[in-house]
Amino acid sequence: MPRGDQVLTTRVGLLIPDLLTFDDWQQAGRRLAGVVDSSSWWLGDWMAYGKEHYSDRYQQGIRTAGLQYQTLRNYAWVARRFDMDRRRARLTFQHHAEVASLPPDEQDQWLDRAEASSWTTKQLRGALREAKPTGGTPAATPVHRLPVPGDHFERWHQAAERSGIEVEEWVLTTLDSAAESVLAAAAEAAALTQEQQPAIEQADPPAQP
Repeated sequence: MPRGDQVLTTRVGLLIPDLLTFDDWQQAGRRLAGVVDSSSWWLGDWMAYGKEHYSDRYQQGIRTAGLQYQTLRNYAWVARRFDMDRRRARLTFQHHAEVASLPPDEQDQWLDRAEASSWTTKQLRGALREAKPTGGTPAATPVHRLPVPGDHFERWHQAAERSGIEVEEWVLTTLDSAAESVLAAAAEAAALTQEQQPAIEQADPPAQP
């Protein structure tokens, strides 16, 4: 059993002493939150490395590790959008996920604001929604409606909860990641076809009489 001020982690839960003080309990929560947040970066980097170095076997590695492929794809998509020196240790992985689809300079601007103002992820998301381009009346953002069966939405909602993000963000991140993968595969296939296509030799012109 752990001593009075010690919280021990196990494979299936926490061992918490009966007389743990509030300060120690609070400190343990901060440490656990840090591990959870860091693990998103760790898994994202791990997935990105495997896809780059073992393109023919990385999915086998994911299955062997018992990890969820789609969740890892989402983590890897965010991780690839931020080099290590651009990641903010004072902000969470989710802060970075909120701005991952923006150009790098805009990502940095929003993360600077979030860090300076100590914004939560929800506050950052709200500020992004309220932001409007300067100069003139901004054009209305088109809204595309897609009919979704209820059982599909329920699965998406459960997947978003498992990933620790809002369902709208999960849908957008998943679709962006899928589109990136499909377009990259199509580009690779087109380049390979171009390389393998034999050169067509031009026939000699017929001799003039």
